[in-house]
Amino acid sequence: MENLLEHRPTRRKTGSGGQGDRHNTSNGTASNAGRPRFLPVTTLEDVQAVRCAEFHPNGNLYAVGSNSKTLRICAYPKLTDLREDHATYQPTVLYKRTRHHKGSIYCMAWTPIGDLMATGSNDKTVKLMKFNAETSNLEGQEIELTMHDGTVRDVCFLEDTSNKSSLLISGGAGDCKIYVTDCATGQAYQALSGHSGHVLTLYNWGGAMFVSGAQDRTVRFWDLRTRGCVNVVTPATSPNTRQGSPVAAICVEPSGRLLVSGHEDASCVLYDIRGGRTLQSFKPHTADVRSIRFSPSAYYLLTAGYDNRLVLTDLQGDLTTPLPSVVVAQHQDKVISGRWHPTDFSFLSTSADKTATLWALPPV
Repeated sequence: MENLLEHRPTRRKTGSGGQGDRHNTSNGTASNAGRPRFLPVTTLEDVQAVRCAEFHPNGNLYAVGSNSKTLRICAYPKLTDLREDHATYQPTVLYKRTRHHKGSIYCMAWTPIGDLMATGSNDKTVKLMKFNAETSNLEGQEIELTMHDGTVRDVCFLEDTSNKSSLLISGGAGDCKIYVTDCATGQAYQALSGHSGHVLTLYNWGGAMFVSGAQDRTVRFWDLRTRGCVNVVTPATSPNTRQGSPVAAICVEPSGRLLVSGHEDASCVLYDIRGGRTLQSFKPHTADVRSIRFSPSAYYLLTAGYDNRLVLTDLQGDLTTPLPSVVVAQHQDKVISGRWHPTDFSFLSTSADKTATLWALPPV
């Protein structure tokens, strides 16, 4: 587990775009020994569990949503002066709205250009708002969407290139339908059926396709050009069986070749989309995997779990062999989400310990 920050940009066997991140992990399992020294730069404290946080696409700020119904937008700090003896401080809150929803804020998303923001809640509503990145304020009349009949667990945006408009995808509990809303009109015009359990996670990697993961243990691929589901996968989380586990987190590598799912049985599954085959299942955590994201160049995987940990897994090399993982951050309670900065090797985590923390590596 030495030389964890050694620069070793190698090509992985399945072939991935991206030029490699600045840092590298060496062989090892998910342990604390010799782990990269990610430091807690800022910590935002709340009175209840913090469920979600998302960086604005420009990287200059991020939004945080909590069980306390509070929405905050915080400034992303300069990291050039970060030192090993850094003292964690409270972030600068640029915007704050209490009682943003009638219930807990479960999820949020920005459009790719950052002009719109959406939040979802257990009050069964989605709120769609215009955002001004220059003033860091929400502007104009917000749209409240009420088509869901259960908790809204995840939201993401797609760009409709034919109409040059943004589409909002939202899914959750209740009828297990995924709704497509035209952001220009604020009207939900499509309800996608297929899942037989609560929709827990959504992800879009550009274009007209997105994926969904659900309590029914399946991952569904959707293509809005065909107006429906184009593939269903049940990731096998137990070796040599077809047994699955509820899909709590999901992401797709930017090239669209590799899907990674995170499950309630602490497993992650790597799936080769083009080859239509599972590459491997591994367990970077000891409890539910609740969040999963590729680093900016897709060479690393950041997972967050109910074991209070965030784990970094190195995806360079052969993806069918055991993957080196290290614990890079820890909370006092369950970690609910982890999100990479759009360009920097830093990430946000949110936790049931009532905090949202920004982690970064000191300059080498």
